[in-house]
Amino acid sequence: MSRVFRRLSSTTTITVKATPSKDHFHRQLPTSSFPKGYLATGIHVGVKKVAGVLDVGLIISTSQHPASAAACFTRNAFKAAPVVVSDQILSQNGGRARAVVVNSGCANAVTGRQGLDDAWAMVRETDALLPPLSSSSAQNHTLVMSTGVIGQNLPISKIVQGIRSQAAEDRSLASDFAAWERAAKAFMTTDTFPKLRSRVFTINGTDFRMAGMDKGAGMIHPDMGPATTSFGPLHATLLGCIFTDAAVSPRSLQSALTYAVERSFNSISVDGEMSTNDTILVLANGAAQQNNGQVVEIDEETDKQGYEIFKTELTQFAAELAQLVVRDGEGATKFVTVNVKGAPSYEVAHQVASRISTSALVKTAFYGEDANWGRILSAAGSISVPHLDPSKVSVTFLPSDKTASLPVLVNGEPEKVDEIRAKEILSLEEFGICVDLGGLGNEEATYWTCDFSYDYVRINGDYRS
Repeated sequence: MSRVFRRLSSTTTITVKATPSKDHFHRQLPTSSFPKGYLATGIHVGVKKVAGVLDVGLIISTSQHPASAAACFTRNAFKAAPVVVSDQILSQNGGRARAVVVNSGCANAVTGRQGLDDAWAMVRETDALLPPLSSSSAQNHTLVMSTGVIGQNLPISKIVQGIRSQAAEDRSLASDFAAWERAAKAFMTTDTFPKLRSRVFTINGTDFRMAGMDKGAGMIHPDMGPATTSFGPLHATLLGCIFTDAAVSPRSLQSALTYAVERSFNSISVDGEMSTNDTILVLANGAAQQNNGQVVEIDEETDKQGYEIFKTELTQFAAELAQLVVRDGEGATKFVTVNVKGAPSYEVAHQVASRISTSALVKTAFYGEDANWGRILSAAGSISVPHLDPSKVSVTFLPSDKTASLPVLVNGEPEKVDEIRAKEILSLEEFGICVDLGGLGNEEATYWTCDFSYDYVRINGDYRS
């Protein structure tokens, strides 16, 4: 369905395309594909105004092996209280944690001392749900995340009471698909579907499982910056968490996550806006190996082959989760893959792809299904690329239906564009753009983005209400 508007001062008619349904991206997943040694749930405590809507999610590790943990945090100057608290816990624990608690409906950002106290209260209450672990000396085991409106305090008494209810006999914490689905739904703000995925993979003859959930539809564009753990610089993303029953050392888990984030969550953009709460967390509890006696953690120095397999699996999985965020972009009608190749380095290719993906002029042209490749070229040219020769640059539109691609610029020379064919490609819900920088090198990078629609303005014009 489309809505039609007529400008008061003109005879021009504007047809507004309805945002397509995203329901098909949410699907039933086999319980056997979820990692061992975790319990999950989502509950309603009253953070959100609508009765019964899930707004607090819990995922806890029941493994006796101390779970490794890694994280990527925002570099926004106004870091939300849960970001500060989770960063501190990881630093104090040397990359170990056993649970994640998240609330939606309130970001607990720019909330001063009270915000920090509230985040710590969520940590303590979730810690109380964890089974005893004699081998750990850590005082705090829970990482915390919040999402929603900035500048408002949490209804912390409601949240504490809700978390505490999971200690009762009728608690909803469980390990089946329905429990994980509840947790994923508790993440949602303007999301139209819960973003939940799982997979099974094999390392050294042992089967492992991985599950992940994320949220985001607006205020999506990562930035990067260091955190305070001892494992190196971390990268900013959006809100999400990944859990595996593999055993991975803390330093190698962080190394794998940093690599994965650069090629997944750090390569998406809905609107070019970085959040105060951007966080990705990963827990690895080793539960899949406990039946074999002593747990041996995968490490990049002692088991390079096993580590490389895990890093690849994590990167592919993170990319799948990250793409779900773009597909659910606020008001989005198009999913666009931007590939930049022929670059002297990955960093240069990434910068150019990012600039194209965040250009408002490019994104509005996507919505209008207008093959205005000059906007793409202009955006790409705004990045300083050493030794770039415009006479060697090419731009091509790539349809997702595997039909013929459409070159629009070849070695700096514009092609005679078949506008009917261009319209066919851009009318697809998915398509791609390839920008070849002309052989400055062999490096390339991929970004995932969406269009800007009228609905994006409508959604964000009254977000708080």
